[in-house]
Amino acid sequence: MAVYSMTGYASVQRPLSGAPSETPDGTASTPLQITLELRSVNSRFLDLSLKLPDELRQHESTLRDALTQRIRRGKVELRLSLDGRGPALPAAPTPALLARLAQLQGMVQGSLPQAAGLSIAEVLRLSGSDAAPTADAPTLAQALLDCTTEAATALASARAREGERLAAMLLDRCSQLRALAKQALPLVPELVAQQKQRFLERWREALSLAEGSTLPEAAQERALTEATAFAIRIDVAEELTRLQSHLEEIERLCQRGGEIGKRLDFLIQELHREANTLGSKAAALSLTRIAVDMKVLIEQMREQVQNIE
Repeated sequence: MAVYSMTGYASVQRPLSGAPSETPDGTASTPLQITLELRSVNSRFLDLSLKLPDELRQHESTLRDALTQRIRRGKVELRLSLDGRGPALPAAPTPALLARLAQLQGMVQGSLPQAAGLSIAEVLRLSGSDAAPTADAPTLAQALLDCTTEAATALASARAREGERLAAMLLDRCSQLRALAKQALPLVPELVAQQKQRFLERWREALSLAEGSTLPEAAQERALTEATAFAIRIDVAEELTRLQSHLEEIERLCQRGGEIGKRLDFLIQELHREANTLGSKAAALSLTRIAVDMKVLIEQMREQVQNIE
């Protein structure tokens, strides 16, 4: 199963079959065309926003259901319009209608001599000659549903392509984090050995200044105890083990695909926690640098995981 991004775009343009291509008097008209656009960005949940013309508002519920069945997460905006709704040439009004408009105009001007006469555009509008051709309701509803389904499928393909790139980036960062963990693992025993030697040297110096004698057995035991306590404080083996476990789970999810965004988000938080603990336990500059590099990589992963469905 693919990994899906929540960012994508798709558009569909389709002529509306069943819409009249001629006016009643045989005058050619521009065919109706459906234009549908889908845009999506990241969101914690599924957030649908439909921008429809008023005459298509009755189809909102059907279109919303079609999107809900195919999209699980993201802020999705649908824009829909019907283009080419005006006739190329308006139909001629009938003589009876023109006579009626002239009669009404005479009545108005008889009472209001200053009233202007009707213009050609006003006559055509009042006679309904510029009315837009429309398709029958079942044909229009099915066409809108087909366009929505086609656009949602195209959007899913675009989101899958983007998701593939995001998954590749996450796997690359996991590989880099593994390399850093491999560098950090042998540093701890070295630091413990160095600190143990440092404790012993300090005890020798202190006793030499105080008595000028050799290091007693009790003092040596105390130095070893201090070195052991230090080793416990700086031991990051547990953090590195958990970090490796989280990386394995991230890789498994990326290979499995599907709706993994929220799981990845939780794992990224856990990676941050382990990297922070590693940094707080760092007793050497080299280990601190590794912890900082890990945090940079994890932050890059976190930014991209926000876009995964």
